[in-house]
Amino acid sequence: MQNVIADYLHYLQIERGLTANTISSYHQDLKAFSAYLDDQQLTLKQVDQLTILNYLNTLKEAGKSRRTVTRAVSTLRRFFQYLVQNDQLTVDPMAEIKAPKQGQYLPQVLTVDEVDALLDAPDTGNKYGIRDRAILEVMYATGLRVSELVHLKLADLHLDMGLIQTLGKGNKERIIPIGDVAIQWLDTYLEKSRPVLLKQRQSPYVFLNAHGSGLSRQSIWQKIQQYVSLAGIRKHVTPHTLRHSFATHILENGADLRIVQELLGHSDISTTQIYTHITRKRLTEVYKKAHPRA
Repeated sequence: MQNVIADYLHYLQIERGLTANTISSYHQDLKAFSAYLDDQQLTLKQVDQLTILNYLNTLKEAGKSRRTVTRAVSTLRRFFQYLVQNDQLTVDPMAEIKAPKQGQYLPQVLTVDEVDALLDAPDTGNKYGIRDRAILEVMYATGLRVSELVHLKLADLHLDMGLIQTLGKGNKERIIPIGDVAIQWLDTYLEKSRPVLLKQRQSPYVFLNAHGSGLSRQSIWQKIQQYVSLAGIRKHVTPHTLRHSFATHILENGADLRIVQELLGHSDISTTQIYTHITRKRLTEVYKKAHPRA
């Protein structure tokens, strides 16, 4: 690695004509990355996209500024382009890595214990508590946006196959696996609570209010605030927090970044990359093994 870095710095000086200060900055960035690879017992040829993401997460968690992380992305991008162009590598691990956006907001994430407390908060001795438990289970099991949840229809449920379908942003349809625990609570709600809420009316929507109509996004937000308080969670929690926690937890347990991208309905993997800010574990398996409640 040190010889490769030395050759690259020589290239920057002789062929690119960069200043000594600029080359020194490149050198510091590459030394730090080399030290990380040594710590992980990885060679340059073993570096892939997820190695890069984990390294950038390490920088963030070490308190490095956004500017420092952005500079590291720029340095590594040019370095790996050089290696590919000079036939030292065949694949560029930086090809789909983007620098962090300025001012990008990372929503709060719950621990698995906090999620358990939140899901246990509704009183399932009544029709509303059963409904609310099913709502929370579905949100955490699937990572649905709240807008997707309130528009979820009976025809979208394929529980015998362990799947639901939804229309996301841009009317893009996706099929999402749903875990056994969430299916059990959905079945309980559909059998015991929904018929009572429906009051012999007709509605295509899965989750209903006291009048037998579909729930609103605002009502979901209010219910989550209520149960966060009951669970004793001292964090700012929104409906998106469950989506964020869903993504973070399955990444921590080994789900592949591309799988998470599909589950969340992101058109660009750079959007999914924000969910890697906590996890350090290698991403190797898919949803069913990874999700703590599947």
